[in-house]
Amino acid sequence: MSTPLFQGEQIFGLIPQRPPMVMIDSVLSVSKDAINTCLTIEENNVFVYSNHLSESGVIEHIAQSAAAMAGYDCYVKGLAPHLGYIGEIKKCSFNHLPEVGQRLTTNLAVIGEAAGVTLLNAVSEAEGQLVAECQMKIFLEQ
Repeated sequence: MSTPLFQGEQIFGLIPQRPPMVMIDSVLSVSKDAINTCLTIEENNVFVYSNHLSESGVIEHIAQSAAAMAGYDCYVKGLAPHLGYIGEIKKCSFNHLPEVGQRLTTNLAVIGEAAGVTLLNAVSEAEGQLVAECQMKIFLEQ
């Protein structure tokens, strides 16, 4: 595994969320059009139920991964990260939910951008198994 580009409190330079709502703990790679993030599932995570990260926790992880990708652009410009909002989630499917102790990894890729809206494709895995796939529209405050 490669050394993370951002981890721990460095993540706060990319996203506006703060504990206990931080749902990424490392960024492995990032560009204008793609990002690879991770979250180690801990028992005290607010989205953990019955020893598994809930569907809403996976979605929040994906959304914060999108925020980190947008936040990276702000980071290189020396600006604070913008607030973002989920506009739509579609083509969403869950194969299984990751357990406490597992590492959730998400790859996001930009499909298109128009009028301040970014359409992303997300694939999340844990322990080499597909967790979820979806498309998400994100709006960013300017």
